[in-house]
Amino acid sequence: MQITDEMLTAYALPLGLIVLMSYMAFIVWRLGKDSNAGRFGMFVLFLGLMVGVLGFSIKFIIKFFLTH
Repeated sequence: MQITDEMLTAYALPLGLIVLMSYMAFIVWRLGKDSNAGRFGMFVLFLGLMVGVLGFSIKFIIKFFLTH
């Protein structure tokens, strides 16, 4: 089996974005911890990040169900 450019893009791009989003979550956690943000501050920081992650996840799920 030969790996094509389309296959690489279809599988590597979502995986790479998941890794990038995980790293961003770590950065936000570290920022909140170092700034002593407290519970509400951490909630607001992660809410801002998770809105984008949720949008990406919903797009991926809708795309999966529409193609299958």
